[in-house]
Amino acid sequence: MDILSSWPVGIVLMFVLLLVGMPIAFALTLIGVLGTVSIIGWTPALSLLGTTFFDQGRSYSLSVLPLFLMMGNFVVQSGIAQDLYAAAHAWLRHRKGGLALATVIACGGFSSVCGSSMATAATMSRISLPSMRKFGYPDDLSTASIAAGGTLGILIPPSVILVFYGIMTQQDIGKLFLAGIIPGLIGILGYTIAVSISVRLKGLEMPVEAKLPLSARFAALKGTLGALILFVFVMGGIYLGVFTPTESAGMGAGGALLLTILSGKFSISGTFRTLFDAAKTTAMMFFILFGALTFTNYVNLSGMTADMQAFIAYFGTSPYATILTVLVIYLVLGCVLEGLSMITLTVPIFYPVVAAQGFDLIWFGIFVVVITEISYITPPVGMNAFVLRSVVKDVELKTIFSGLMPFIAMDVVRIALLIFVPWLVLVLPNSM
Repeated sequence: MDILSSWPVGIVLMFVLLLVGMPIAFALTLIGVLGTVSIIGWTPALSLLGTTFFDQGRSYSLSVLPLFLMMGNFVVQSGIAQDLYAAAHAWLRHRKGGLALATVIACGGFSSVCGSSMATAATMSRISLPSMRKFGYPDDLSTASIAAGGTLGILIPPSVILVFYGIMTQQDIGKLFLAGIIPGLIGILGYTIAVSISVRLKGLEMPVEAKLPLSARFAALKGTLGALILFVFVMGGIYLGVFTPTESAGMGAGGALLLTILSGKFSISGTFRTLFDAAKTTAMMFFILFGALTFTNYVNLSGMTADMQAFIAYFGTSPYATILTVLVIYLVLGCVLEGLSMITLTVPIFYPVVAAQGFDLIWFGIFVVVITEISYITPPVGMNAFVLRSVVKDVELKTIFSGLMPFIAMDVVRIALLIFVPWLVLVLPNSM
């Protein structure tokens, strides 16, 4: 077991365990415990393990996770996604590719009250895909607009992955949420540009609908007021200091329940199902988070951070060389790991390195999440593409991935903006 005191062996064994199908939570915990034992012995290692699980399990700040999951599940139950899509469609129906544009914008709006990438993709696929098929949209554009729009769920607050990142790096979750707003809006704009590029490059002649009068378009916005009020209430409370992130999560969950009741979709059985799903997902994510923290202990004890700093310095000592090296590593890992696994595996390794280079860890969190968004739509493990494939069984994965290329290109542009204009990320959290 002493061989695990060498961190490269631990990393290789980690990937072996993942390749043979061990869940990421158990793989992180196993390597973290055995590696720590090999360095400091059984008694201190088990004591550290118990402390990690016990302290985090009763952490007040961690209660933000199940509350935001409840909020997202109640929003799905309320059926608000249909209202968001209808409003976006009313404003864009007369434009070429208007249904795909409406899908992207509705995904962004739904993400602001849902917080889950795959839930956004799965929900919107059932709402917008039938309309796009009815009007003759090609499958590659239709599915790609849903899969790419769904990635916004992990960036536009409230984001579960940002909660994970904040806990692992001890950063303010409220500031992380605020930091994700402008990059999220840039993502929506970029994806609408990607739709327009796809329509023009392929010379698609899709039917358009008559332009609605302005009064009808504003009337269509009525159904979105609930989502807008909920988002402003939750994020405005954090920004103004009225709520802590945990308190805002509780208020958001209560507000989402109220939306469900007002929409007429409330039922006792549906509510129990929502609570059960939130509890099940919370338990899974807690195990992943605790495993990541256990793995972080191993990283700190094994000297991996210092070795990674030396490795990155080999490619250049400038901050840009550091961040570009990290970017390349993430892009490669994103081809073989899904987003949450990539975050929990790599953040403990990289965040001390980038902090030592003087990068703001709030900025780095948004940077990492945007890269993770790309991993949700790139082959061979693009989770959102697989979600679409499970819903639309008559569309091949290669068709979905081919349609995603313009959207991935827009994400590359967004990453460049974040690197060279960090103000876009930091202006809101710095003004709290």
